[in-house]
Amino acid sequence: MVNCYGQWKPVVAMIGINLALAIVNVLLKLTLDKGVHNLVVVTYRQLISCVFLTPIAFFWERKSRTELTAPLICHLFFSALIGLTFAQYLFLLGLQYTSATYSCAFINMVPVNTYLLALPFGLEKVSIRSKEGRAKILGALICIGGALSLTLYKGMPLTNQHSHATAEIENHDYIMSAEKKRERWALGSVFLAAGCMLWASWFLIQAKIGKSYPFQYSSTAILSFFGVIQSAILTLLTERSINMSMWVLKGKLEILSVTYAGAVGSGLTYVGMSWCVKQKGPLFTSAFTPLIQIFVVMFDFSTLHEQTYVGSVVGSVLVVVGMYVLLWGKSNDAKEIVVKQTPAAEEGADVP
Repeated sequence: MVNCYGQWKPVVAMIGINLALAIVNVLLKLTLDKGVHNLVVVTYRQLISCVFLTPIAFFWERKSRTELTAPLICHLFFSALIGLTFAQYLFLLGLQYTSATYSCAFINMVPVNTYLLALPFGLEKVSIRSKEGRAKILGALICIGGALSLTLYKGMPLTNQHSHATAEIENHDYIMSAEKKRERWALGSVFLAAGCMLWASWFLIQAKIGKSYPFQYSSTAILSFFGVIQSAILTLLTERSINMSMWVLKGKLEILSVTYAGAVGSGLTYVGMSWCVKQKGPLFTSAFTPLIQIFVVMFDFSTLHEQTYVGSVVGSVLVVVGMYVLLWGKSNDAKEIVVKQTPAAEEGADVP
């Protein structure tokens, strides 16, 4: 029973993490639509995460925490730059130009990107001759197919929700220049693709950091601290005229969204992902990111009352199937390695 709980704990953790990240995406989309600057969101998000995690890290890990070295600090700074500052900034830019559901479709590519990036560094191995290796490849291809279905195929609507507000939005869409709309979505797609590639890189960097500094609360607090500094500098570099009023959050929705995104979205979820990377590796952790898309579609339908289409359902099913096949290949590959290592260890123990 204990062994079974230990095996399922990372799975349950990643499902909860991606549910929390889906809520972050929906709240931040509503916040950006209110006119809040994306870099202000990133900076406040990292600041709240740092303030939230620092006392927890201090009391929880003060007895076991090792000293920071110069190379480790450089790795943490680079990890914050890639996985927090640039990744979140690019993703929020793409989210601002597109929609929550569409932006999450690009997150589905994170497991495939992580897998492809991990191969050259030897963090993941694949053999076409073995059924486990073929399962990994097949699962990655199915995930890509699901992501393409979510992005390119809309299909028939599954609900008859057509309120007056929806009609006004559709009329506004028709009035809006089609050319301008395509340009915004194309530019947003570029930002989203770049942000998701950087996020996939973060999983690999975090796998290296976790081996030398396995203290998730402390490392995430340090990452958030670096993220605050980097985001503030990026704001100064990208904004020609800094208006102090842009830093003031006026509405309850903006305050709630940024607070939740900082404490949970950049705090607890990154602690959980760092722990899962340490336990199961970067591929396992990133393989659950497509669940964000499914949760966002559910929120769009139930909370935001957005229309649900056949393409969303088909793509979501393909993503789940592909993720399951990829994880099956990953788990069986790990079991095979354990089986091969056990006789070798027994033979070594018999040697006088």
